[in-house]
Amino acid sequence: MAIKKKRRVGIVIDMTPMVDITILLLIFYMSTTSFKPPETKAVTLPESHSQIELPDKDIINITVTKYDSIFVDFLQKEKIVIEGRELTTTVRKYAECDVYNVSSVINRARSVNYRALIVIKADRNASFGVMDDVMKAMSEGDITRFLIITDNEAETKKDG
Repeated sequence: MAIKKKRRVGIVIDMTPMVDITILLLIFYMSTTSFKPPETKAVTLPESHSQIELPDKDIINITVTKYDSIFVDFLQKEKIVIEGRELTTTVRKYAECDVYNVSSVINRARSVNYRALIVIKADRNASFGVMDDVMKAMSEGDITRFLIITDNEAETKKDG
C-alpha cells in the first residue's frame, strides 16, 4: 500500500507592516537623538596617556587655536516669548576673548552654572606662553580646577 504524502501549503508572510514599523522607529530615533554640538574652532589636540570621560552637559569649553586665539563657549538658559507664552530654552553662547579678560568671561559663564566643569582644548601648535597666561589669569580669578583635553596616544598610533 502506497503512502500518500501530504501536500505542503506554502506560507507567505507579508513584510509590509514590519517595514513600516522599522521606518517609523528609524524616524523616531533620528528626530530625538541629540548630536554633538559643533566646536567653536577645530583644534589638533596633543597626545597623552590619560583617559577621562567628560560629561555631556555642564561644561565650559575654552578653546585655544594654533593662532593663539581664545574662545569660550557654554550653555545658558534664556527665557523667550513665543505666541504670548514664555518658554525657557538652552542657548549656546560663544565669546572670543584674550588673556586679559578670559577669567572674567569664565566667571560670567560660571555665574549661570556654578557646577560647570571647565575644559581647555588647546591646539598642539598653540604657544606655551598663551596657555601659561590663560592658566595664570584663571588662578588670579580663583579658578583653580579645570581639565586639559588631549587625544589618547594609543588610539592615535592604532589609527595611524
